[in-house]
Amino acid sequence: MVNNASLILSIVDHFSPNLAQRSVARARVSSDPCLPARLPTTGFLQREAEQNAPRAVLRRLRRSPTPPSPTTEYHDATEDTPPHVERRDSVSSESDQTSSTRSLFSFSRSQPSGGWKEPQPFEIFRAIERKDIMFLMEVRDRAFPLLLRKTGDATPLLHAMRIGQSHRDVAILLLGAFSRWINHLEDNEINLPRTRVILKALRTNLKLGIDYGLYKSQSDLVASFMQTLVMSEGEKWIRAQVSSASLALRSGNAGKPVSTAEAAVRKFATKELSKADAIAALEDYVANATTDLLLLGAWAIALESIEGQPIPVYYFARDDRVFKAFMDRVNTHQATIRRVLSRRLKWQFRVLQNVLEGRNTTYRRKVEILTEELDDGDGV
Repeated sequence: MVNNASLILSIVDHFSPNLAQRSVARARVSSDPCLPARLPTTGFLQREAEQNAPRAVLRRLRRSPTPPSPTTEYHDATEDTPPHVERRDSVSSESDQTSSTRSLFSFSRSQPSGGWKEPQPFEIFRAIERKDIMFLMEVRDRAFPLLLRKTGDATPLLHAMRIGQSHRDVAILLLGAFSRWINHLEDNEINLPRTRVILKALRTNLKLGIDYGLYKSQSDLVASFMQTLVMSEGEKWIRAQVSSASLALRSGNAGKPVSTAEAAVRKFATKELSKADAIAALEDYVANATTDLLLLGAWAIALESIEGQPIPVYYFARDDRVFKAFMDRVNTHQATIRRVLSRRLKWQFRVLQNVLEGRNTTYRRKVEILTEELDDGDGV
C-alpha cells in the first residue's frame, strides 16, 4: 500500500490554500521518560539464596519426615553396619588429626630430646624481657607446662603484662600458645591427672588475660577460657544442660529446644565473665555450644532405644567435634535408627544434620536457622 497523503495535501494546498491552512497538524506527543526498576545485584541474589535455600530444604524435610532411602530395604534386613562402613568423607573420626601436629602441644610427648636442656624459670622470664620469641616457642614445643608455672608471685604471662605496653605482643603470643595447646589436646589425655593440673593453670592465666583486656587483640581468648573452664570443671554442668535439651527436644517446637540451650550457655558465660564486652566477644562460642547441646541432647534420647556409645562430654564446644561424633554414630546405627526411633526424633536428626553440615555458614547463622525450624516452625 502506498501512502498518498503528501500528494493529496499538495493538491489541496494548490486549489484551496485557506483550507490547507485550516487543517490542524496532529499534536506532538510530549516526552515523558521513565526508568524501569533495576535488576537486583549479584550480591543481593547471593544473600537471598543463602538465606532461603536452607529454609527450603528444611520445609521439604518437614513435609516428608521419613523420606525413602534407596538402601532402605537392605538396611532393614541387616543388622547395624560396622563403624567403618558407609561413613561419608565429610564426617571424619574423632582422632583425625595427625600425631605429628598434636605432639607439638601434648605435654606427654614434650620430653627433652638430644642436647636440649629444660630451662630455668629465670631464663623464661629473661626471654620475655628480651622478646626472644624463638626461645619461647621452643619451650612451648618441648616443655609447655613451664609457660604456666608460677615463680614467686608471677607467671610468664603476668610478667609480660607487668612490663607494660611494650611487651603486649609477647603476652598475646603466650595466650596464642595456650589456645593452641587446648585445641590440640588429645582425647586420651583429657582425664589424666596431669592434664587436670595444666587445665587449672591455663584457666587462671586465660582469666588473667581477659581481666587485662587482651581479648580485644586476641579474638579467641574468651572462647579458649570457656573451653578450659568446661574441660576442667564443667562436666557436671554439661550433663545437666544435656538433660534439659533432651526434655525440650521431646516436647518438639513447644519446648523451644534451641532457645533453651542458648539461654543455658549464655547464663553460664555471664556467670564466669564479668565484663559485658568480653561476653559480646563470646558469640561464636555461644553458638557453637548451643548446637553441641542440641546434638548431645538428641543423641541422649536415641540411646534410650538403641545400644550405642555416648558422645564424650569433653568434645563440647571444640569446633565440630561433637557433630563429627554424632554423625559417626548415626551412620553406624542407621538401620536401628530407622526402625525404632520416633518420627519426630528422626526428623530432628535430619534437621540437625542438614543445618550443621559444612563450614561455609557461621555457627551464629546456623543457630538462627535451627531456631526458625525447631522453635518457631510447624514441627512434626
